[in-house]
Amino acid sequence: MRIDSHQHFWRYNTSDYIWMSDEHQVIRKDFLPEDLQPLLDDKAIEGTIAVQARQMLKETDFLLDLADKYPMIKGVVGWVPLCDPQVEDYLAQYAVQKKIVGFRHVLHDEPDDDFMLRDDFNAGIKALGRYPLCYDLLIFEKHLPQTIQFVDKHPGLTMIVDHIAKPKIQGNAFDIRWAKHIRQLAERDHVCCKLSGMVTEVRDNQWDVELLKPYFDVVLEAFGTDRIMFGSDWPVCLLESDYSTWVDTVASLIEKLTPEEQSAIMGGNATRVYLDPIKIN
Repeated sequence: MRIDSHQHFWRYNTSDYIWMSDEHQVIRKDFLPEDLQPLLDDKAIEGTIAVQARQMLKETDFLLDLADKYPMIKGVVGWVPLCDPQVEDYLAQYAVQKKIVGFRHVLHDEPDDDFMLRDDFNAGIKALGRYPLCYDLLIFEKHLPQTIQFVDKHPGLTMIVDHIAKPKIQGNAFDIRWAKHIRQLAERDHVCCKLSGMVTEVRDNQWDVELLKPYFDVVLEAFGTDRIMFGSDWPVCLLESDYSTWVDTVASLIEKLTPEEQSAIMGGNATRVYLDPIKIN
């Protein structure tokens, strides 16, 4: 299956989506499965992983409800209060849901850059590790050193780095610090990486495949073709790219790989990591 491993749905309101500023005007409206389906059909993408965009239990319920109604949604990465002493109860409640595949916390918005190293947070992650589920890492490049420490605490839990850890992408200065740390992170076999969210990290006025290619090359070298997965980050990607253009961009980046390797990146890895209950490690 060709799978988009990272996209969002929402019914927009000003109270739940406070992270959307005036710069996000183009996405400050509803985005639902009926809006995405034609885009998937156009690119022969058969399914998606819907990822949380709000840090509240009703977000997980919202996505699971959509997943029950729309077969295109193959899995849901939801949210639970991982720092809550009762997190085990929440995990047990959701783990029985057929389409829950993992959870995520918006780490890069936490005021404390070391939030992921807190004891209470790690207690929640440890509890998550007792289930055949994954954890999505939403971080900025600056969080990579802490992330390496964090993932080493949980070697039995499959983790997926969203948006290649959001390096600063610009034509006149390659993010060397990011490259060093993402390579170190990739040495951990239980960590995968999403080829997503790159266009919204571009500091230049415009982007093209050649600007993104050095970052893709590092990720490919570091993670290999069996731990990278295509994701659109739709509708957030609309800030810089339409859906079709991003799919074509990824196709261009991977065109020199073998058909089997391309197939793995475009869906095989997401199927194995998210939808197969057997963990990759």
